[in-house]
Parts: sequence; structure tokens; C-alpha cells
Amino acid sequence: MLIYALKRGGLALLVAFAVSLVTFLLLNYATDPASAIAGDEADIAQVELIRKQLGFDRPIHIQYFDWLGGVARGDFGESLYWRTPVLDLVVRHFPVTLALAGSAILVTIFVAIPLGIAAALNPNTLVDRVALSLAVAAQAIPNFWLGLMAIMLLAVTFPIFPVSGADTWWHFVLPAFVLGLSSVPSVMRLTRTGLLEVMESDYIRTARAKGYRGLRLLWRHALRNALLPVVGVLAVQLGAKLGGSLVTESVFAINGLGRLAIESIIGGDIPTVQMLVFIFALTFVMLTFLADLLNAWLDPRIRLA
Repeated sequence: MLIYALKRGGLALLVAFAVSLVTFLLLNYATDPASAIAGDEADIAQVELIRKQLGFDRPIHIQYFDWLGGVARGDFGESLYWRTPVLDLVVRHFPVTLALAGSAILVTIFVAIPLGIAAALNPNTLVDRVALSLAVAAQAIPNFWLGLMAIMLLAVTFPIFPVSGADTWWHFVLPAFVLGLSSVPSVMRLTRTGLLEVMESDYIRTARAKGYRGLRLLWRHALRNALLPVVGVLAVQLGAKLGGSLVTESVFAINGLGRLAIESIIGGDIPTVQMLVFIFALTFVMLTFLADLLNAWLDPRIRLA
């Protein structure tokens, strides 16, 4: 298990390094931060002065290794738009996005897995068709449209939930439902497919011959192996929620990392955008790494592959 963890951890670090390099190059070649800071009315001399003051005139590889060294020391640089350390901005906004992403994953788990189990235990029946139809509908509905409809119906017409903000857990109900529903189709289908395959395996037939039936057979024998691929998908989906909450946070006026990313892009704040992209990618890589370890613990055959 230790050797497997070291291999996967090394691969995760390599991916994180590659993402940081690609992100740095793309952002620095896609725009000129000195021009964005100087404004449209600035002349060339002013732009060059700002570029020299901020170090943007140095070779790109020197800028990258300086930035990487700062990240290693916990120095994320200073925001060019808010004039404050990027780390302070991230610390201020991250808990909100983490709470939203975690709530969304809970919505996915409690909706998708029961639907997948019900569909797998009743294949080619009305229950199966209804579950698949709900999954298709959830996949087809855009997050921004569903969010606006939820606000109009459940916050304006029937004022049950708050329209916007993140002051209490009650504020997270609607955005978590909207964000979590987009992951239901993939998790539901994977649960259904995995459980159908497991229920046809030899050890399930042996368990039935020993007298196991119903929920006892499902919980003690079938579900653990059927949910192995679901664990990895949920980890990937959590990473996607952390980095893909921009639209949902904008619709519900939630001041998290997604909204911070949009404001930084509009303001041409390269250091903040750069760090946010790196944090999203690093979180995604680490969650995938933890999912690999959990799958290896649940199924020892993965370690030996």
C-alpha cells in the first residue's frame, strides 16, 4: 500500500507542477498585466515603467521560478486589483466555496445513489425508466437557468429560501441543490451499471445460495464493490464543484472563490487568477489522489495491478 501511495503521490505532484507551468505561461502570454493596470489612457512610457516596477520585464522562466518559489514559501503574491495579499483573499473566500461544494456533493450522493440502486434492482421497469429520465433531465438543464427558476419560484413567488448570500446554512439550500443536481446523471448511471454487473457475479449467486436476500444481500455483499468506481467519480465531482462554482455563485450572489475569479478576470488581476487556477487544479489532483488510495484500500487488487 505504501509503494502504491508513493507512486500515485509522485504522479499527482508531477501533474500539479505541469498545471502550474501551463497556467503561468497561458496567463502571461494571453494578456499584458502592465497595460491592464495602467489603463487605456496610459502612454507607452507609463506602461513600460509599471512593467519594470512589477518585474514583468524579466524573462518568463525567471518570473515562473520566482512565483513557484513564493508558492513553496506560502507567498502567493499581491493582488493587482485589490492591493492585498492573494493569500488573504483566498483564506477569506475559500470557506464559502468549500461549504457550497460540500453541500452540493451531499445533494448528489443522497439523490443519485438511491436512484441508481432503485434502477439497478428494478431493471427495465417503470422505476428504471423514471430514474433514467430524471438523470437525462438533470443533465440537460443548465445551472444558470435552474438557479434563476429556483429563485423565482422558491425565493420570490413563494419566499421559502433566501434570494442570495451565504450568511446561514439556509442560504446554501438552493445553490447546493442547483450545483449538486448537475452531477446526479453520471453518479446515478455509474451506480446503476456497477450494481447490475455485481448482481450477476458468482459470489452474489453464492450469497443467495446461503440464504442472503433483499437489503441484507445488498448492504453486506453487493453495494461495496458496486460503489468502487463511484468513489473516484465523487472525488472528481467535488474538485469540479470547487472550481466550477462560478456560475452558481454569480446567480446566487455568493462571495466565494468562483465570484472572486470572475472579478479578478474582469479586473485583469493576473496574480489572483493564476493562484486561483492553481488552487483549483491542485485541489482536483489531491482529491483524485485520495480517491485512488480509498479505492486501493477497498479493493486490494488495485494495488497489485
